Amino acid sequence: MSQPITRRTALQLFGASAGIALLPRIGKSATTAAPPAHSSFTYCLNMATIRGHNLGFVKELETASKAGFHAVEIWIDSLQTYLNNGGTLTDAKKRLNDLGITVENCIGFAQWIVDDDTVRNKGIEQMKKEMDMLAQIGCKRTAAPPMGATETPGLDLNKMAERYHAILKLGDTTGVIPQLEMWGFSKNLSRANEVLYVAMQTGHPSAKVLLDVFHLYKGGTPLDTLHMMSSSATDILHVNDYPANLSAADITDADRIYPGDGIAPVKHILGILHKQDQPLIISTEVFNKNYYSQEALTVAKTALAKMKAVTSGLA
Repeated sequence: MSQPITRRTALQLFGASAGIALLPRIGKSATTAAPPAHSSFTYCLNMATIRGHNLGFVKELETASKAGFHAVEIWIDSLQTYLNNGGTLTDAKKRLNDLGITVENCIGFAQWIVDDDTVRNKGIEQMKKEMDMLAQIGCKRTAAPPMGATETPGLDLNKMAERYHAILKLGDTTGVIPQLEMWGFSKNLSRANEVLYVAMQTGHPSAKVLLDVFHLYKGGTPLDTLHMMSSSATDILHVNDYPANLSAADITDADRIYPGDGIAPVKHILGILHKQDQPLIISTEVFNKNYYSQEALTVAKTALAKMKAVTSGLA
């Protein structure tokens, strides 16, 4: 595919067809076992990994729980479709509690960063609305990628910092902190040094960056200097892998595979970014059509097993 599925085409490919079945309320008997004792990592499922199954918000959560996850990243359109079909935020929160799941982050696409004042203001209003909703289900983070600024290079990093600061202030009032997300295919914010500069330049203590193994490769971030990024700079790392036969120029989001199944230095990256004082949230995010053709529960279970394998031996 010539266009990345993740951020520019996924909503068109999958969002419109994702039927939401409003299922009966799940009782306490469905609650999964308590999470394990302290670990260096929190294992999380990004719903992109089972997005192509078109399960809808509730079944996505159920699948993650049955697979053994206690943490997820949701997509805002899936939550919105659930609400449009009669669901409520109160009920969504109860379902999460009953399943023993926390929403660690949300994937959204508000155009908060663009130069056009009208579009940017609408994007900021969209983000505020979404953050208000997320706060009601206990989600404390939302992705803030360079949506709308991917095609034309040269967006001023200092202006980006001002705009990121503006949405961080929304986080001060909502309790939902935007995570500055790097997109390797973008003409802006495609490398770790760029997102780190923008985050630091805000001067805001809540600023965080959201990295991704695939995007580090796609954007050409030099991994030999990744150690210069403090582990406190990021709460979440999207983990995945890529095969040996695809260059950074040619690879697309649809080519991502499970962490540990390719040539990406996943363990090396985890060793740099993992925290001593609190777990690093690692979230499998893939868009692989071969996985979408399998049973969703099988895919989710495999994702968890692959993350546990790749973190084996890391303190």
